[in-house]
Amino acid sequence: MPQKGLQGRKLNLLSSKRVAQIHETSLRILDEVGVLVTDAHFREVLAEVGAAIDEDRRIVRIQPNVVDELVSKAPSEFLLAGRDPKHDLLVGNRRVHLGTGGAAVRVLDLDDERLRPSTLEDQHALARLVENLENVNFFQCPVVCNDVPKEDVTVNSFYAALAGTTKNVQEAATDADAVSDVIEMASLIAGDAAALRDRPFISFVASCMISPLKLDCGVAKCLERMLEAGMPVALSCAPITGLSAPATLAGLLTLAHAEQLFAISLSQAIAPGSRVLYGIVPGVANMWNMGFLGGAIEAGMMNAAAVLLARRIAVPIYSDAGGADAKLPDIQAGYEKAFSILQVVLSGGDYIHHSAGMLDSLMTVAYEQLVIDNDINGMAIRVLEGIAVNDDTLAFEVIRDVGPGGMFLMQEHTRRYARSSEFYVPNGLNRRAPQSGEDASDLRQHARRVARQFLDRDVDPLIAPDVDKEIRKQFDIRLPRLN
Repeated sequence: MPQKGLQGRKLNLLSSKRVAQIHETSLRILDEVGVLVTDAHFREVLAEVGAAIDEDRRIVRIQPNVVDELVSKAPSEFLLAGRDPKHDLLVGNRRVHLGTGGAAVRVLDLDDERLRPSTLEDQHALARLVENLENVNFFQCPVVCNDVPKEDVTVNSFYAALAGTTKNVQEAATDADAVSDVIEMASLIAGDAAALRDRPFISFVASCMISPLKLDCGVAKCLERMLEAGMPVALSCAPITGLSAPATLAGLLTLAHAEQLFAISLSQAIAPGSRVLYGIVPGVANMWNMGFLGGAIEAGMMNAAAVLLARRIAVPIYSDAGGADAKLPDIQAGYEKAFSILQVVLSGGDYIHHSAGMLDSLMTVAYEQLVIDNDINGMAIRVLEGIAVNDDTLAFEVIRDVGPGGMFLMQEHTRRYARSSEFYVPNGLNRRAPQSGEDASDLRQHARRVARQFLDRDVDPLIAPDVDKEIRKQFDIRLPRLN
C-alpha cells in the first residue's frame, strides 16, 4: 500500500471567501488578458478545445467555463511510485509528503567543507543519502551536474538518482528527446513502458510558464512528450514579488493561480486525464538589491496559501518549503527552514519539494543539511499527527493509582509510552548532558558524521547488472559502473 500521508488541514491562511476571490480574478485574467503563446502548434491545441486566439498578437484567452471543463479532467489524486513499494506516495487530498528540490549549482563538500561546483557524483551520493532518511519521502534531483555535457545531462542525472535510491525520482528535462531517453531508460528498469506507466517511479517537473503570463514553448514541447507517455508532471511557475509579479502577496497568488490554471488546461488539452501537480513556487524579492529571498517568511505564507488554491480546483499541489538564505547549516538556516516547512505541512502540501538540503537561496546543497532537515521534517510531521486522545492516553487509571504527590516514572503506562511514537526523537539533536571537554552544541559536525556513515556503507546495486549493461549500451552514462 502507498504511503497515504497524513492530511494537513490545521492551517488555513485564507478563508474560503478569499480563495474564491483569487480564483475568480485569475479566471478573469485568462479571459480578458490572456497568455502569450508564440508557438502556433500550442495555439492550435488550445483552439481545438475552445480557447480564443488572437493570431496577430499570439495571445490565447480561455473563458471560465472552458477552464473549468479542462481542469476537471485532471485527477484529484494519483500514485507516485517508488521502486520499493514501501516508498509509494499517494498524492492528493492534502496528504503530506516531503522531499528534496532541484537545480543548485554548488555543494558544500562533505569532507573538506569547501564550496565547489556540483557534479554527477554528488547527484548519486545525495540520492544514496536520501535513501536512508526516513522523513525525506522522494528525491527530486537537487543539483546541476556541472561536469556533464548539456546534451547528456538529463539521462545521466536520472540514472545517478535511480542508482542511488528506490524512492520516486523527479527531474526536469533539457529537451523533448531527453524526455524520451529517460522514459526509455526507466522502462528498461521497470520491465517495459506499460509497467512504468502503471507504477511511475519517475516523474518530471515542467516549468512551462514564464511569469507574467507567457508559455515557455520549449518546455511545453517537453511537457507534451511527458504527457503523451503517461508520466506524472509537476507544472511549475515561479513568479517573484515586484519583479515578475505584483508586489503584494495576494497579487502574486492571483497571477500564479491564473498561470497554473492555464498550464493545467493545456496539459488536459494535450492528454485528457493526465496526472499533473499544480505548481506555484512563489518567490520574494529583496527590494534593497533585487535579489531572491529563499527564506522569507512571506514565501512560506504564500506556499501555505497556494495549497488552498490547489484544493479549490481539486488538483494535488507541488509545494515549496525549506528554502533558506543562510549560506551555511547554522541557526539562521534552522529557523528559516522550520517556519516555512511547518506552515506548508500544516496547510497540507501534497508534494513539498526543497524541504531538505537547500541553502543560499536554493543555490547550494549541503550533505549535512539533509540530515538536519530530516529532523525538521520529522518534527513537522509530529505536529501534524496531533495529540491522540483515547481512554488509554487520558490515563485516568494511572493517575488514580499514583495519586496525589506520587511518581509516574516506574509505572507500566510510562514504560509503554516513554519511548514510543508519542515522542519524536530527532536523530541529529544532542539531548545528552554536556560531557567534559565536549562541544555539545556542534550539530553540524554531528550531521556530517551521520551523512558520512550512510555513504560509507556497502550497498547492493539498485539497477540489475544486465539492465545496467543495456542502459550503458543505449546511452552515454558517465557515472562509473557500481557493480
